[in-house]
Amino acid sequence: MDRQPLLTYYDLDPDVTAFSTTRHGGWSRGNYASLNINTYCGDNPDDVERNRLSLCRLLAVEDDKLVVPHQVHQTRVADINDAFFSLDRDGRATALEGVDAVMTSLPKVCIGVSTADCIPLLLFDDVQRVACAIHAGWRGTVARISQVAVDEMRRVYGCHAEHMRAQIGPGISLDSFEVGDEVYEAFRQAGFEMGVISRRQPSNNEEGSKWHIDLPECNRQQLLAAGLLPERVSSSEVCTYLHHDTYFSARRLGISSGRIYTGIIIGER
Repeated sequence: MDRQPLLTYYDLDPDVTAFSTTRHGGWSRGNYASLNINTYCGDNPDDVERNRLSLCRLLAVEDDKLVVPHQVHQTRVADINDAFFSLDRDGRATALEGVDAVMTSLPKVCIGVSTADCIPLLLFDDVQRVACAIHAGWRGTVARISQVAVDEMRRVYGCHAEHMRAQIGPGISLDSFEVGDEVYEAFRQAGFEMGVISRRQPSNNEEGSKWHIDLPECNRQQLLAAGLLPERVSSSEVCTYLHHDTYFSARRLGISSGRIYTGIIIGER
């Protein structure tokens, strides 16, 4: 078996490496097969460590420079700076607890987020040279985490939205993301344009019709509202639910399964 990690790369900017992992080229087994670097989803720790080291070798980054936050579907953004790397291992783990977006200006540091149907987003300000990775599940999307992340890049680094490029990674599509009325109401009450981001259609799993939400479009709309230019926002348009053989999908494989890691590395000049 080929153990070389197979990645999907994005043409976000010549000065960065931007990518999502696939399910291929790792050591994990079963619903974690085979490339999973997430330690929070129940995978065998030894397999996760081998996958992580293999990915670091491919990316040419040091193991302690591969940042994986413990996400909780909220809107906390962590700044991965020199102070973060001055912490010991336990201190770094604490700093990454409850974090759903990470940003950095440091070169040769890989920041990223873990998903399996939720929406990963990568941002890069090509003037200030600041990168950000965002995990947007439906709860984080309702709380407008993409806009929060852009605001944090402005506040901490003086970034400007018009200088940012964005990549929306693989996640669940509108057709596959069937939700209950309570989820629809959460988006409606949060002020989203429901005619743009939702549709009622025959249920995928039961009789009758159900609401479907377009999470990638919800987050694209947030980026535009935050000031990003439409032509600088790209989407992979890959549905993880439909392509669960290539990308992890919790709705198809269950919660006890692997996670896609979508990351970004700023190169040295």
